[in-house]
Amino acid sequence: MPEELPRWSTMEGDCLSCMKYLMFVFNFFIFLGGACLLAIGIWVMVDPTGFREIVAANPLLLTGAYILLAMGGLLFLLGFLGCCGAIRENKCLLLFFFLFILIIFLAELSAAILAFIFRENLTREFFTKELTKHYQGNNDTDVFSATWNSVMITFGCCGVNGPEDFKFASVFRLLTLDSEEVPEACCRREPQSRDGVLLSREECLLGRSLFLNKQGCYTVILNTFETYVYLAGALAIGVLAIELFAMIFAMCLFRGIQ
Repeated sequence: MPEELPRWSTMEGDCLSCMKYLMFVFNFFIFLGGACLLAIGIWVMVDPTGFREIVAANPLLLTGAYILLAMGGLLFLLGFLGCCGAIRENKCLLLFFFLFILIIFLAELSAAILAFIFRENLTREFFTKELTKHYQGNNDTDVFSATWNSVMITFGCCGVNGPEDFKFASVFRLLTLDSEEVPEACCRREPQSRDGVLLSREECLLGRSLFLNKQGCYTVILNTFETYVYLAGALAIGVLAIELFAMIFAMCLFRGIQ
């Protein structure tokens, strides 16, 4: 019977060692996931192609971008702490890691639920209503209008659904005295950028289809970022799963350390 104790102790030690390295691997993935989220958040906030302006136009999206930055930074830090705690078998670091990863896990879950609840704020109808109600044409002192102008020029699109949106844009019609069918931002340029040359400003403002961008911005942007949305969703699900396993391993390792 006494001979069984060393064997049991050896098995327990091997199990603890295996748990330690698994914990390290999971935390390394959390570290990488945090780095990816941080990189995406920074890209959204500094991107020069106009995506930042789309985000800035909607408070919900802007809040989401800041949450992405915060979550990325925290995961980056906690992944590093988890790796250190696992390798050094430090109970204090492991407990600190577990508590914070639990808080982040619950925060991410809450953010996902809120995003689902407020998803109607990102619909085609919502953006159409806001555009027709607030758009003021080439008034660059108005943040909303300046943002839309930048988006339309950057993505080579016009309105939410197409040029017809501006027939119902009451403020725009009033300011232009019904002399312009579409704003200048809808006009085709060569190349299609803010510094591009207008093909024909006069023909475009009269609504001639050859000289204006006919596709709506909602479809263009959706098609442009569809792949990235699925990628971000898959990444978020992966990070949540890794966090869950990391918490389980952290508690097991914590209980196993003498």
